[in-house]
Amino acid sequence: MLLPFYQEGVFEAGTDEAGRGPLAGPVVAAAVILPLDEADNPLFTHPHLTDSKKLTEKQREELRPLIMEHSLAYGIARVEAEEIDKINILNASILAMHKSISQAEKMLKEKNSKHLLQHIISDGNKFHPYTSRIQKKTIPHKTIVKGDATYISIAAASILAKTERDHIMDSLSEIYPQYGWKKNKAYPTKDHRDAIAKYGPTPYHRMSFRLLPDPTLF
Repeated sequence: MLLPFYQEGVFEAGTDEAGRGPLAGPVVAAAVILPLDEADNPLFTHPHLTDSKKLTEKQREELRPLIMEHSLAYGIARVEAEEIDKINILNASILAMHKSISQAEKMLKEKNSKHLLQHIISDGNKFHPYTSRIQKKTIPHKTIVKGDATYISIAAASILAKTERDHIMDSLSEIYPQYGWKKNKAYPTKDHRDAIAKYGPTPYHRMSFRLLPDPTLF
């Protein structure tokens, strides 16, 4: 059973990203702040709520609107391939998480001006300190390896990030159907790399990534 929070009795955002490994498209992150009752028990949970990678596409899509509806606040943000190439994928992933946290923090305050973000838990082991524009201070954070399979808020964030990115790649696949993004989501599958070798890269490909085993082919 997933845990409701890392730090008790505070407004805590869980954040995660999707799309660090693909060869094209943005990296997308989400942040989720869940409501708790007076005993700090989560007011939203679901039997399928876990790490998005453990769920089917259908399960993720069913959970997406429920998370949005029942979260106290949430945010979803993206960093495009061009920026990924400039600052590297790790920094881009963390930047996307910061952007999503900022959105969630703004939504939290809009719902109740007294509600302020007090703590952040992030999936993985790398995160940069987040400075709140609303509070004008750095918010404490904790990185948690496999946090998306441990904490409800991070699991919820992983689902929002994954479904958002899948929707983006499905839309881009309508423009570039030859790369098979609707199926492979731009991960380095054989069919994707075969298409890159045949048609060359698109404006959405990450040129700092190794697109082909032999990069001299184009």
